[in-house]
Parts: sequence; C-alpha cells; structure tokens
Amino acid sequence: MGRIPVVDLAPVVDGGRWPARAVVGEAVPVTATVFREGHDAVSAEAVLLRPDGTEASRTRMTCTNPGLDAWRTDVVPDATGEWSFRVEAWSDPYATWEHGARVKVETPGVSDADVELALADGALVLERAAAVPGRSADDVEHLLAGARGLRDEGRPLAARFAAGASAEVEGALARLPLRDLVTPTPDARLVVQRPLALAGSWYELFPRSEGAYYDEAAGRWVSGTLRTASERLPALADQGYDVVYLTPVHPIGRTFRKGRNNTLDATEEDPGSPYAIGSEDGGHDAIHPDLGTFEDFDAFVARARELDLEVALDLALQCSPDHPWVREHPEWFVQRADGSIAYAENPPKKYQDIYPLDFDRDPAGIYAEVLRVVLLWVEHGVTLFRVDNPHTKPVEFWEWLIAEVNRDHPDVIFLAEAFTRPAMMHGLAKAGFQQSYTYFTWRNTKAELTEYGTELTGPSAAYMRPSFWPTTHDILTPFMSQNGRPAFELRAVLAATMSPTWGVYAGYELVEDVPRPGAQEQIDNEKYQYKPRDFDRALVEGRSIAPLLQRLNELRREHPALQRLRGTVFHPTDDDQVIAYTRHLPAHLSPTGEEDLVLVVVCLDPQQWHQTFVHLDTDALGLAGDEQVLAEDGLTGGRWTWGRDVYVDLGPGRPAHVAALRRGGAA
Repeated sequence: MGRIPVVDLAPVVDGGRWPARAVVGEAVPVTATVFREGHDAVSAEAVLLRPDGTEASRTRMTCTNPGLDAWRTDVVPDATGEWSFRVEAWSDPYATWEHGARVKVETPGVSDADVELALADGALVLERAAAVPGRSADDVEHLLAGARGLRDEGRPLAARFAAGASAEVEGALARLPLRDLVTPTPDARLVVQRPLALAGSWYELFPRSEGAYYDEAAGRWVSGTLRTASERLPALADQGYDVVYLTPVHPIGRTFRKGRNNTLDATEEDPGSPYAIGSEDGGHDAIHPDLGTFEDFDAFVARARELDLEVALDLALQCSPDHPWVREHPEWFVQRADGSIAYAENPPKKYQDIYPLDFDRDPAGIYAEVLRVVLLWVEHGVTLFRVDNPHTKPVEFWEWLIAEVNRDHPDVIFLAEAFTRPAMMHGLAKAGFQQSYTYFTWRNTKAELTEYGTELTGPSAAYMRPSFWPTTHDILTPFMSQNGRPAFELRAVLAATMSPTWGVYAGYELVEDVPRPGAQEQIDNEKYQYKPRDFDRALVEGRSIAPLLQRLNELRREHPALQRLRGTVFHPTDDDQVIAYTRHLPAHLSPTGEEDLVLVVVCLDPQQWHQTFVHLDTDALGLAGDEQVLAEDGLTGGRWTWGRDVYVDLGPGRPAHVAALRRGGAA
C-alpha cells in the first residue's frame, strides 16, 4: 500500500495486462485515489516517463472530489513510443500548516500564544522548503522572506500569517513542493502512436468501379483500374479526407461466384465479390489482373502521398475455393464429414464463395503466412489496414500479428471491422487494434446517442478508439433508407463531430439509399457488380452533399477539440428530437495555446423542423450563470450572442449548428 496510499490508478488496462493508448499531443487524464490517516494534507503529481525512462514532465494533480479523495491531472506525450507514467503522493507539510494556522488566526478566542507557536512552526516549514535542492534563487528568497515575516513580532499576527501564505510563497511551492513521505505507484504502461491512430477522415472506394464502363459494342463491362481510380484522388484530397480505403484488390475466384445482389447464378460478366479472394492468378499477395500490376499499385500510393492522403487496404483473411492456399494447405480449413471444405455461414446467411481459415489447424503456418502478406503490402506503401470480420479469428492471433508488424513499422494502423458483442470489440482493442468500428450506425435517438457517446469517452477511451460510419458497403440501416437526403446530412454531422475518426463509403455524397428487399444493405450492391458514378454531374445538379462533407472535414481540421475523444459534454434540450453537446479542449492542452470550445446542435428528425431551447451546462463549461458567449456557426456562417439558454430552429436542409464558442464575446 505504501506510506501514503495511492489506489485506483488510471488509465490502467486490466491491471496493466495491456498498455493504455495515446497519440502524440493527446491530453491523457491521469487519475488516482490518494489519502492518509488523520487530518494532515496530502498532494500528488503525475510523472510522465519517455521511452528511454527519462522524465518528460511532472504535473501537479488536483483533488476534484475531496470527500472521495479523487485526484486528477493531464499528461501530454510529445513523441511516439512505449512511454510510462506513475503517480507520486506525499504528505504536504506546508498545506497542513497553512490550513491549521489560518483557522487559528481567523478564529476568535484562540490565544496569542497558540498563534505565535503556529507562526513559528510555519517559519520552520518555509526554511525547510527553501533548502530543497533545485530551487531557483528567486524562489528561495520568496520562501525565506515568508519565514522572516512569520517571525516579525513587530507586525500584527494576521499580517505575519499573510507573509507566510503570500502568493509568492505559494507560487514557489507550486513550482517545487516540499514533500514528506513520498510514495510512488509502480510505473504504468502508455503506448503513444501517431495522431492518425486517433483522428482522421476516411473515404472508402471499390477501385474496380472507378472508371468502369459498359462497352456497348462488346456487350460487356470493362473494369476500372488502379490507374483510373487514382484520378479520383485529387477530389478526395480537396474534400479534406486523410485516408483512402480500398476494398480487396486481389484476384477473385470463380467457383460459387456470387452474381448481382448476392445471387447464386452468376453470369460470365459478373465480377464477383472482392471478398472471395483467390484464383489461378494468385491470392492475398497478388493484384487482380483487371486492376493492374504492382507497378500500378505503387503509382496509386505515390499519387495519394503527393496529395497528403494515406492508403488503407482491406485485410480479409478468407479464401475463395480457388485460392492457392486451398490447394497448397488444405489443413488450414475445416473439412466436413463428406470431405468437402466448410464454407462461411452466419445462419441464415450462406457464403458459398468463401472458405474461412481454421486458426487451430497449423497456427504457426497460418500466422507466418499472414504476416508475410501484411508486410508485403506495407512494403508497397499501405499504412493502414481495415480488417474484415476480425471477431471471427482468434484474439491472440491479432495480438501477435499487430505486435509483430508494429515492432518494425510502428506507424501502421489496424481498424477492426467488428460489429459484434461488446466483450469481443473491447478485447480486440486491448489486444492491439488502434481503431474500431462501433454501434454508432444503429444509434439514432437522443438517448441512445447520449448514452453511447458517454460510454465511448469513459474508461474505455484508454484503449478503444472509435470510428463512426453512417453506412458501409454492407450496411444501410432503415433510418438511412427511409429518410433520404436529410438523414444522410444529419448523420454525417453526428459522425464527424462526435468521434475523432469517421468515414464514408463512396456514393454517400450521392445519397444512395435504396435497400435490397429483406436486407439492410443497398440494392445492386457494389460488392457484386461495377458501380461507376458521375460525381461531377450530381454536384452540378445539386444532388450531391459533398460540399457538406468537405465543410465538416474543414471544421475538424480547424478545431483541435474535434480531433480528440475525451472532452464531450451533453447538454439538456427541451425537445428529444434535438441533441446538443460540446467538444472542449482547454488552452493549456491545445496545440494552438488557445481554448477550443465547439457546440454541436443536431436535429435528429429528418422529416420536420423543430424549434426548441438548449440549456448549456454552465458548470461543466466553467461559465458564470449569466455569462454570454459569441457563437460562430461553421456550417452557415451565422454569428450570435448566446447565454445559458439557446434558442435553435433546425430541420431538413439545415440540420445542425457546429458553432465555435468564445467567452465574453458579442456578435
């Protein structure tokens, strides 16, 4: 326990079994419970240690709830690597003296002799503090001057006490405290990664659709290529995306190939699902001949980098029946009683064109081969992997693979596409996945969004970094398919402002919202066919919401608070169809050195307008009850002076305010 007990240290993941997570420049909240026997005062500070073990910072902690002995502060790592931190607690002789002496000085009836003795005790404390090694000469003089003032019998008792409790004395002790009975916690691990592991904007595309066209003369479709797909990159860069994510680019099998809308009667013209990986042209380490060559892939990556875009690739560890692994390593798959290999099933869904790997049959062989494949793509410039269905593979495999890759390539990021049970989602994050898809896609009401947003910014923020996607190529929820453009607009605002990472699937800007009957996915799903789109024409005709998506990405870059996970406060509204929350980054934690406070108000009803009041939680924002703020809406350009109660009028066509708040301003 230690002489000064320090318990409940956080962030610590499962007792230290896994490290907590942070990114460069992120403010990491360090909390602990610190107490001791009796009534003497205690203090604490968080010590941040660099990967080489040297001290990066010491930050005084604040007791946020004296009744519960709860202490906290923030530490900010400034480089990647395996950092650590601890809390050091101590008995605080100055704070103990100052409290006791103040009571005696200010309480009528206390004898002068008692006060004199208390002042003499204080002088001894300050003289001890002045002798602490490392103190500046100015601070030594402040402390000794305080001691002299305490002993000056020619002054009133209250004035002598004031000399020992002056701002100069307290400042000197804040900079370098006098510490007795120092008790440190064990060091806790903190893995620090690059900022994109926490915050970024993703855009997903099927490269074969970019530039695809129907050849009327030949009577067949012609696939887009990696070269034609690269022509889309400048537009994505202009719209403010950070990552272009490619669905699998590998050869596609023909056995049991799926046709349009997942039918079993594919024609010769159906390209098949890119998730049915593998043919006579190769497997996970090959590129579909229709898309091009590795030279074309390298050119795609190079063009992306010229535009400050990074390339993410789908990692789908499954095989078509034609994959070379099926022939070369049949022991990697489950064989049924009749000798056939079991295809993937999620009853009632059947995936006859896909064989899942069995990781318990020759795990060493599978592990080594997957690592080889991943490193091959890393060598060709892939810096992020969107992992398909990681929850259907062993967690220990992912823990091993990610650690192996990150050992030599720490910048590589893995995003878990795991819409599954909470325990598995959290387990994958703890095991190493830097990001995770979430249940946001199905959270529509104010209560659901508030509860989920609060959950994600709680203790799990130490290891699980959410990625919000309103739709994916597999998912089109009833809310999106039944409510048209307003639904796509309001869900984009929510995704881009509630989570530091968000993404959209190509065609989102065109409001592609027609479902396949009986399924929560689009009709004519791009997984089974080519889907070229005329983005420019849609923009000219006013059918595209790309300008909104671009503005959201711009606001995310303008506001550091939107690039962080923590710091979200939900505010009451009089209408359950309107949600309001602030994203806050205090000045001392902001990379700009200025406070960043953003209020987001979204109308959740895609069908009707709502007029209501938002009631700002002034205590949470540190505002006086009658203090006003200048609000500047980043979506409409509007400027208002707002107080505690804010009137809003939102609905289809104008679903939200994303307003920067500045204290003490006036419109």
